[in-house]
Amino acid sequence: MNEARPVIEVRSVRVGRPAPLGQTAAGVEVLSAIVKAPVATATVALSTVNLDGDDQADRQVHGGPDKAVYVYSADHFATWNDELAAAGHDLVVGPGTFGENVTVVGVSEGDVGIGDRWSWGDAVLEVCQPRWPCFKLTMRTRVRDIGPRMRASGRTGWYLRVVTPGTVPTARPITVASRHAAGVTVRDAHHAQADRGRQDTALIDRVVAVDALAAEWRDPLR
Repeated sequence: MNEARPVIEVRSVRVGRPAPLGQTAAGVEVLSAIVKAPVATATVALSTVNLDGDDQADRQVHGGPDKAVYVYSADHFATWNDELAAAGHDLVVGPGTFGENVTVVGVSEGDVGIGDRWSWGDAVLEVCQPRWPCFKLTMRTRVRDIGPRMRASGRTGWYLRVVTPGTVPTARPITVASRHAAGVTVRDAHHAQADRGRQDTALIDRVVAVDALAAEWRDPLR
């Protein structure tokens, strides 16, 4: 009998189009698709760069094959809410707060490996890098230090590239089809990039060696 493959619960699937998010201190209007709405249909098409109905305002730094789908773990929400409340913020974190396409339950950055492949409907996806946010997350949440908090905590979420496009269900679980042999987690990749003093060269070498790692993450480490 074949060993059962792990499954990941999907809590929410969301998409968004670029829209005005606010203005910079200099009065420049900022467009962003970080505000995403739940997909109302039972299935949605997934291309090599986007879920149908999703897009990016600035494709030089967002989107593309190595940022096709952004995933965030709902397991972090309670911690976020406790921390933000203690700091005097009234933001309530929940599905979509971080601009994620897919909110999952039961896995986090320490469980998910770079190069792991996921089967979702008839599509196949591959974990390829953590996410470090830009200023638009600050504008979206109105929490000035939300980006530094995310980086310091390692609660970054992660991006998937699409190996095989297809149609994906919005209310059914994702199956972990295979795990990358290197065993380098999203958390490992995050810690390697955050190690500005290059103290843990062994970890950096392990992360850089993973063939599935996105070039955007690998090149600065090299």
